[in-house]
Amino acid sequence: MASKKFVHGFFSTYIWGNILAIVIAVALLSIGIRYGIDYYTHKGESIVVPDVIHKQYDDALDIMDKVGLKIEVSDTGYVKELPPDCILEQTPVGGKRVKSTRVIYVTINAASAPTLPLPDLADNSSLREAQALLLSMGFKVGDPEYIPGEKDWVYGVLVNGKRAEVGDRIPNDAIIVLQVGDGTRDANDTTGFRSDIQYEEVEVEEPEYEYEYEWVEVPVDENGNEIKEGDEQYPRTVPSVPTQPALPPDPSSPKPTD
Repeated sequence: MASKKFVHGFFSTYIWGNILAIVIAVALLSIGIRYGIDYYTHKGESIVVPDVIHKQYDDALDIMDKVGLKIEVSDTGYVKELPPDCILEQTPVGGKRVKSTRVIYVTINAASAPTLPLPDLADNSSLREAQALLLSMGFKVGDPEYIPGEKDWVYGVLVNGKRAEVGDRIPNDAIIVLQVGDGTRDANDTTGFRSDIQYEEVEVEEPEYEYEYEWVEVPVDENGNEIKEGDEQYPRTVPSVPTQPALPPDPSSPKPTD
């Protein structure tokens, strides 16, 4: 009796109807996922990327929009010969096939050269150290200018012929000239030196005054007092006055005429 109920329940329409409904739902879900992903990712669809190098950004934006691509600025550079907002680089490059959802990243030309702070070089580094640091920062370094001083020691920095100080904002396309010593001064010489001032050596002769004294004997009494003039006990003596040599003539005074 129990077995008949089990067989009758197993082959009932209700159970098989539920099983069939589950199978149909799983199949529909699988088909939806399969074709939904293809539609979302645009499978099999590709667009040739236009070449917008050296075009203005607004023009490049219109070109990409017409083919269904988006454009975005990722970086800026500077080329003096090209106008501002000109496209310098693009990724992916022109001619490559991509999907319509792909974003094209571009580098545009800046209106002016970027500036960088000048590091502390004067009286703080050698020629080789200064050149290596400037080049690593992106500066352009010209031939050094040699001035009197310790061999290859940096005494100053020139930009466009003018002296630059530490911390000044310098365009990275400007040529930096280092003022370095030519070896005419000993490294042990710690005397201060400024390359922007020229010193003139002037010899100054100071007149020397010499006084000649003549010693004379002055008569005194037994108590040590000087005997005045008129005393007949002692001969009259006249003390000599120290003689002073004549001063050198004043160069500015007029010369006597014959």
